[in-house]
Amino acid sequence: MSEARGATVWLTGLPSAGKTTIATALAEQLRGEGRRTEVLDGDEIRTFLSAGLGFSRTDRDTNVQRIGFVSELLASHGVIVLVPVIAPYADSREAVRKRHMAEGTPYLEVHVATPVEVCSQRDVKGLYAKQAAGELTGLTGVDDPYEEPADPDLRLQTHGRDVAESAAALHSLLKERGLL
Repeated sequence: MSEARGATVWLTGLPSAGKTTIATALAEQLRGEGRRTEVLDGDEIRTFLSAGLGFSRTDRDTNVQRIGFVSELLASHGVIVLVPVIAPYADSREAVRKRHMAEGTPYLEVHVATPVEVCSQRDVKGLYAKQAAGELTGLTGVDDPYEEPADPDLRLQTHGRDVAESAAALHSLLKERGLL
């Protein structure tokens, strides 16, 4: 049996868009198929790898580059790495893509395109409520910028679609690209 090919699948989108939920569902499916899979969740990374970083543009860029480095390293060793991270700036995401390209490691960008109104209704972490109450500033997509990907490998419209359908669309993309 040949060694499985790894890849980074970067899921970008607003807070509460469904990035981590989709990544977790897909990871479970891939593991069930015998694939080595890791989820590099943005919240966990901030706790363990990027502790001390704030939410300035510079700190956000540093966080994204750290995650990009780790994801490329894992992917280069045959792991399918799912990265549900807001990563609000296009140039930061592009730098991660270029690093993968330079190393010959497959990289897919997935825009979890959930409207801010839907995200604020979901409000998984209570961020939108805190922002509306004046307790939080710098919320991506509300009072801090989010630059949508211009040409992602896949744009997932999550509203009106359940998690299983979104994970299936992403699974299909991996198959189409010869990564499964």
